[in-house]
Amino acid sequence: MSFPDPIAVFRTEAAELLELIEAGLLDLNVNLGDKDQVDAVFRGLHTLKGSGAMFGFDALAAFTHHCETAFDRVRKGEVPATQELVTAVLEAKDHMRALVDTPNGDHEATGEALLANLRAAVDGANSPGAASLAKAAPGRNHFKIRFSLPQNAMANGTNPLPLLDELRELGECEIVAERSAIPSLELLAPTDLYVSWQVELVTTQPRSAIDDVFIFVMDEMQLDVVTVEPPLAARTPAKSEAPVAEALRAAAPPAVAAPAPTAPALVDAKQKKTSENVRVPAERLDELMDRVGELVIAQSRLSQLAGGSGDLQLRAVSEDVERLSGELRDTMMVLRMVPVTQLFGRFRRLVHDLAHETGKTIELQTEGETTEVDKSVIERLADPLVHLVRNSCDHGLETPEERRAAGKPEAGHILLSARQQAGEVIITIKDDGRGINKERVRAKAESSGLIASNAHLTDQELYQLIFQPGFSTAQTVTNLSGRGVGMDVVKRTVDALRGTINVTSQVGKGSEISLAIPLTLAIIDGLLVRVGDGRYVIPLSAVEECLELPIEEDMRSRGRSFISLRDSLVPFLRLRDLFRTGTKPDPFQKVVVISTGSERVGLVVDQIIGDHQTVIKGMSKLHHDVATFSGATILGDGGVALILDVSHLVAEGQQQEAHLRAAG
Repeated sequence: MSFPDPIAVFRTEAAELLELIEAGLLDLNVNLGDKDQVDAVFRGLHTLKGSGAMFGFDALAAFTHHCETAFDRVRKGEVPATQELVTAVLEAKDHMRALVDTPNGDHEATGEALLANLRAAVDGANSPGAASLAKAAPGRNHFKIRFSLPQNAMANGTNPLPLLDELRELGECEIVAERSAIPSLELLAPTDLYVSWQVELVTTQPRSAIDDVFIFVMDEMQLDVVTVEPPLAARTPAKSEAPVAEALRAAAPPAVAAPAPTAPALVDAKQKKTSENVRVPAERLDELMDRVGELVIAQSRLSQLAGGSGDLQLRAVSEDVERLSGELRDTMMVLRMVPVTQLFGRFRRLVHDLAHETGKTIELQTEGETTEVDKSVIERLADPLVHLVRNSCDHGLETPEERRAAGKPEAGHILLSARQQAGEVIITIKDDGRGINKERVRAKAESSGLIASNAHLTDQELYQLIFQPGFSTAQTVTNLSGRGVGMDVVKRTVDALRGTINVTSQVGKGSEISLAIPLTLAIIDGLLVRVGDGRYVIPLSAVEECLELPIEEDMRSRGRSFISLRDSLVPFLRLRDLFRTGTKPDPFQKVVVISTGSERVGLVVDQIIGDHQTVIKGMSKLHHDVATFSGATILGDGGVALILDVSHLVAEGQQQEAHLRAAG
């Protein structure tokens, strides 16, 4: 049995802490007087510092200590929270992440520069040394402290030495270890803690500073604090402390038995219920998903064999296996679903930094954060969305001066939203900026040779040109500048996810880009159809209805390729012609009406076989450029069926309709 690497566990917990600290800082930036957020950030920094020291990340602990001290001063009202302080700690947070990822790297110069910015933010000027962060209010307090930790504290991952170090940092102190409870050698358990401590502390800090030292072990320990007058003169630490500390360092087990505690003010009620959650590596979920996929294929084979057999017991077993595999598939799909808030959260920092760099005032609003998507979809959508949000900030929104001149509010607005629609998630990026100038887009497309000067294009077809590689150049002015740079990467990623992009815009009002992405890339419900001698799968989520198309109607419609559906004309594609099957049509063909959003198209097939649980297999590199198909699946008889790319077929049908209407 393998055990998780404790350092890897710490890095995972540290990454979560850093994300929570960043979220707290960004919330504080909106309301600088929010004391709850100040306390939350302080506790997060305090936890990260203590955990880093516990796991041997000394550079991280030392650096984080300065940020913690700065927020401690804010918490105590000694200095106000400012946007400069939030920005300085956000930059310091990035450095903390680097110290977690590469603790042995050369980070000293960067750290010193960041600490200088931090001191300037706290004190209002660059002052020498980090000591300026530790300025104390007038007056000295004298405390007598006695504390003991549970006997199993070290076995549970609590190291008392960092607690003693934190007490020393509060001021002048004398520490005496109480060793009377240490048993004889034959009864001593090396993982148990038998020592308690008496501490005399002279400090300018209040009584609450002592509680902060023990904040994460308070519920399990005994702590007595007595205020003494007059204050104790400064004395050197007792000689007995050093050998006891050395003995503890030698006897203490590696302080990695438990993961770093999470700051309570930074997590919600669900995250506090750690006993109800289990952390599972993503690759194990992927392996389990593969096994479930193979089980679905085997179950399909069993169902086919049972259907052709007269054995009632075999049919009963087949039905049970089909039911259980379906339930297992549904459970597995739920396990892989994660809320898009994990994706949306990172854009708050991106927008904050871009606003700071460009001098713009930008408000980011998010909607539908609880919408759930397959984790693999979330991972692959991150880069395209970063680029789209960056384009909205950099090139879509105007400067405050331009917005005032246009009669708009000085602050630009970006809306990032998500919602489910059938088997897809629709992610929308909307801004109230300049909008896209269609004339400039067309002129650029003509000069680049992408379209002919007399080409007839719909608005949607024209907007899709901005996703062409190298469409925009640095010399292009206004909102078109940068709108096409890298947008081809967005297009390729969305296409690889079997998704579609829809663009709407109005000059002077803003732009809206919507990405329609399948909820999952692993297993889908499909409609199995036959065209000629081949079998194909249509994603069931895209199917609206099925109609019959007799051969007489087929012959009458050959010149126009439209069917009348409840007083509306729907274009259709003859898959037999598209796939060049070379076979004669069946006497009674079927039309499967599919849709993406508001666009519809019919697919003419020879036979509708029925629904099919489809395990999606990727296409080979040889077929990578075949746009009509998005993947393949293995059928129960061992044959292969290609999965139709619905978005591509709908676009082709709509394009065919537009050309026919233009010709007519």
